[in-house]
Amino acid sequence: MFQRGGIAYIYLCYGMHHLFNIVTHKEKVPYAILIRALYPTHGIDQMLKRRNQTQWTSKFISGPGMLTQALKIKKAHNGMSLQGPLIYLEDRGIEIKREKILTLPRVGVSYAGEDAYLPYRFLLPNNIFFT
Repeated sequence: MFQRGGIAYIYLCYGMHHLFNIVTHKEKVPYAILIRALYPTHGIDQMLKRRNQTQWTSKFISGPGMLTQALKIKKAHNGMSLQGPLIYLEDRGIEIKREKILTLPRVGVSYAGEDAYLPYRFLLPNNIFFT
């Protein structure tokens, strides 16, 4: 997480779930965004297979551990550039107005005291893939 922005930061949580973060700041400044869900447009059959699911449900990739399992992201991807070829961010020209983005307190960080209530969780309302 102390690398330059645009790097994947992957770690194992509770000894069982790989979590995918995007490093967002300059080198030596530990800022990152945990990716908790996505809206799939490609590779859904492969994601279902990796999750041992036979049919699409709104929760098959809702949560950071399920997301990394569906995308086959592992600790070996830690430190990789998000400019490809294995993991990359793509600008599809989709624009979302700021007022459409819902902000909520983070989850699972009660140890952070008052900071646990900061509105650092962002999502789109009515996104069936994120609960």
